[in-house]
Amino acid sequence: MSDTDLIVRPGTETAKLPALPSNIEGEAAFLGAVLIDNRVVEELRTPLRAEHFFEPLHQRIYDRVLKLLERNATASPVTLKPYFEGDEALRELGGTTYLAQLTQDGLGLLAAGELAQQIYDLALLRELVSVGRRLVEGALDTSDEVSPMERISEAEAQLYQVADGAATGSEAATFRSAALTAIKMAEAAMNSGGGLSGKTTGLDVIDRKTSGLHNSDLIILAGRPGMGKTSLATNIAFNCAEEHLKWQRDGGEFNYGAPVAFFSLEMSADQLATRILAEQAEISSESLRSGKLTREEFQQLSFASQQLAELPLYIDDTPALTIAALRSRARRLKRRHDIGLIVVDYLQLLQGSGRANDNRVNEISEISRGLKTLAKELSVPVIALSQLSRAVEQREDKRPQLSDLRESGSIEQDADMVWFIYRADYYHENSRPDVPDGTSSPEAVDKYRAWEEKYDELRNKATLIVAKQRHGSTGNVPLHFQSEITKFTSPNLRDYSDYGID
Repeated sequence: MSDTDLIVRPGTETAKLPALPSNIEGEAAFLGAVLIDNRVVEELRTPLRAEHFFEPLHQRIYDRVLKLLERNATASPVTLKPYFEGDEALRELGGTTYLAQLTQDGLGLLAAGELAQQIYDLALLRELVSVGRRLVEGALDTSDEVSPMERISEAEAQLYQVADGAATGSEAATFRSAALTAIKMAEAAMNSGGGLSGKTTGLDVIDRKTSGLHNSDLIILAGRPGMGKTSLATNIAFNCAEEHLKWQRDGGEFNYGAPVAFFSLEMSADQLATRILAEQAEISSESLRSGKLTREEFQQLSFASQQLAELPLYIDDTPALTIAALRSRARRLKRRHDIGLIVVDYLQLLQGSGRANDNRVNEISEISRGLKTLAKELSVPVIALSQLSRAVEQREDKRPQLSDLRESGSIEQDADMVWFIYRADYYHENSRPDVPDGTSSPEAVDKYRAWEEKYDELRNKATLIVAKQRHGSTGNVPLHFQSEITKFTSPNLRDYSDYGID
């Protein structure tokens, strides 16, 4: 049953059904105001589109008006006449003279903004009626095995679309609108000075490689335990939120930051906040937890806490979240705080719908698809941390590969980018020989000295391996890692000549 099936038409069988919310007279008055003074459209604060009108004829008229204005032409009954001479619906209302009738009284000019808002609001109510009807029909359908929680999640997604202004359904984007978006991204990259067209990571070397974090992208950040996945994720989250704060304070044409939602399934909000605070104050987390701070360090901590107080970074530490619950919470944060980046730590701790028949591979596939869908639905980049299989430890070369992604190949398929974090000093540390003493042989002393020289060479160096990137090339990105404060920064590239980066 379509929406139009509920429209009350006198003398028809549907006349007994309740009419959908509408004000055709108000639509006519608004169109009359627009045809009298085209500036009404420019001054509108309401995102009014042709599909928001209830009467199909009014939809076509307003659509044609917008097309004329896009060409810098005048929209009036005279200029519209050639486009509607063969319109059957218009002929029923007296032909093209109806266009002139719209402008006769001009009463719409007195409240054009209010009329536009009413048309928009009524369209949202009609869409709400449609969502409610589909919800009832779905709830009454017991023919197939259905999950009530899945029904609720679907309903919430549809309600979010209504609340976000996506009334009367979703239509395919024209190539023109898509091309304009692409041009705007290119302009942002050009003006950034560093090729940045998406959200910044705060790390120049990563931004140069990826052009930033792009809306609708799913980025998988994977690594073995101890590599610093969470540290890199918190660094990126902080940097992106801080950039948004700077933009709010200083202004500018392009905002390369965004409010951030951090879903921490492994650490509590307090633990995560402590880590971020320690990173920004450049104090050891261990010293912070134990309270072994100097007066100078305490001042650094106090200053950092003041800076972080207004940071648009929202932490959700709810344990054992299902993918449906995470998507619901993300929609809520998007609606309340307009988040522009989501971080999930980490993917394997999420739960599926429970319909995977205890098949973990299928469950992970469902989760990765759900995260990609979330990125597209909210039009934000999603960074999901992921564990790697132990196969890495069995190889002589410990650098991760795409095949090492744990439990499902669908993670690789769904992801727009796959990053691996690798620290050679971590593995070199594990091969530390015994520290020589007075009784050690010359061979033992030489062995330890060789190990120490190699460790000094590798210390504080990390590599971000971009193993997959839909929008660009793959390759290695060097990073500097301060292990004492678990903070990643862009390195002095002269120290990384072996990576072939200029």
